[in-house]
Amino acid sequence: MLIGVPLETAAGEKRVATVPEVVEKLVKLGFSVAVQSGAGDAANFADDTYRAAGAEVVPTAADIFARADIVFKVRAPGADEVAQLRAGSTLIGFIWPAQNPELMQQLAARKVTVLAIDSLPRQLSRAQKMDALTSMAGISGYRAVIEAANAFGRFFNGQITAAGKIPPAKVFIAGAGVAGLAAIGTAANLGAIVRANDTRAEVADQVVSLGGEFVKVDYEEEGAGGGGYAKVMSEGFQKAQREMYAKQAREADIIITTALIPGKPAPKLITAEMVQSMKPGSVIVDMAGEQGGNCELTVPGEAVVRHGVTIIGYTDLVSRLAKQASTLYATNLWRVTEELCKTKDGVINVNMDDDAIRGLTVIKEGSITWPPPPLKLPVAAPKPAAAAAAAPAKKGHGHGGGGEPMSGQSLATVFGVGALLFALVGLYAPASFLSHFTVFVLACFIGYMVVWNVTPSLHTPLMSVTNAISSIIAIGALVQVAPPLDAAGAANRPNALILGLAVFALALTAVNMFGGFAVTRRMLAMFRK
Repeated sequence: MLIGVPLETAAGEKRVATVPEVVEKLVKLGFSVAVQSGAGDAANFADDTYRAAGAEVVPTAADIFARADIVFKVRAPGADEVAQLRAGSTLIGFIWPAQNPELMQQLAARKVTVLAIDSLPRQLSRAQKMDALTSMAGISGYRAVIEAANAFGRFFNGQITAAGKIPPAKVFIAGAGVAGLAAIGTAANLGAIVRANDTRAEVADQVVSLGGEFVKVDYEEEGAGGGGYAKVMSEGFQKAQREMYAKQAREADIIITTALIPGKPAPKLITAEMVQSMKPGSVIVDMAGEQGGNCELTVPGEAVVRHGVTIIGYTDLVSRLAKQASTLYATNLWRVTEELCKTKDGVINVNMDDDAIRGLTVIKEGSITWPPPPLKLPVAAPKPAAAAAAAPAKKGHGHGGGGEPMSGQSLATVFGVGALLFALVGLYAPASFLSHFTVFVLACFIGYMVVWNVTPSLHTPLMSVTNAISSIIAIGALVQVAPPLDAAGAANRPNALILGLAVFALALTAVNMFGGFAVTRRMLAMFRK
């Protein structure tokens, strides 16, 4: 089957639906690929790079639509593109079926099969590799901070210079989904003071882990919706949220909004009064501009100044990093194609019994199949009552066990019993034993305290370096290989068997030592910026 990739015609769209390195992978799956000339120019992928990867470069979009069995696109097709689709072909790209009912009817009339990449059931763990929404959201969140920095008239990080003190910028991010988290990480890395809010309380830890502060709304309500999105909140929650946003608007230098609810206009979070309360020179980046915007004064696709505040409503944030975005999006489509062509013979099978493919498929051979039936996710087995009753007993079992620290009374009891046992050992054990016993007790105490006070994320590198240090037993092997001299100055050579075992033990411990330190170094590098 032939996969066709036309040039994107939407205004400001610079992405391309596949890239040369992905073309090679599609060819290995048994497909042939045709790309319209110039389709990758805006993303810095020349026609020659596609030819070198094994794709055919054709002059016009009409050549793509007339021949392709599968059409890869980024944006939803326009009316002229729909008219060129060949009956029986398959279209894969962003469709947004809830927002484009007319487009759905037009596509169904062409008797095509349509897989909307935006309809992927994101609850499925195996769907992550196909999740183009997440890929694009991460890029847009990063780019939103870059646009804010460009429009902001000051450093993000605080500095003390000979000319005076520069305070750090204060950034508030409304919405901590994928885009919001990407923005939090980018702004924090630039040195700003970052605060964020989301209706889903479970993202608070993620915000903190990226260097931000989670600002909670003073109202208890769960905000998690289906598919990883937030839901529409009650009027009481929204009132409390508006009060919190008003306070943040007065304090923040930069506000980045990311709030979207599938199938609905973007919720209005930032009012005109909030904009007016912001400091002159402040910046708002409204990432929901394409769906009407989260700010009342946003002009989709433009950057405007209102009350001295720059409001950026660009709808092409992802396209402003076209090469990176195209590469990630092309990889997502390749993963979808892998699922459609598990036989690797260049023929796709739109299997409606597959939950992921069923969710993607909004039109099957001219019949509208959207919305899909609810996913039948596995239900977690209820915990036995005995396990629930035993849960409090875990407290005090130490840091590694995940329980709470011991109470003062329990700790005193443990130390009292230990002191009594040591006293008995000291009274009745021989002196030669006591010296070794003292070293043993100190080693246990130091080792326990070291593990207790290390953050859980560093436990594995700690164990690897401990493993390396424990290879001090190599000294025993060295003593056997090169024994000390006796009183007469002669060496006590061991027999051949002992010598062979010593050399073998020395080789193993050397691997253990160097390997342990090497693993520790690599793992600790993961925690460094």
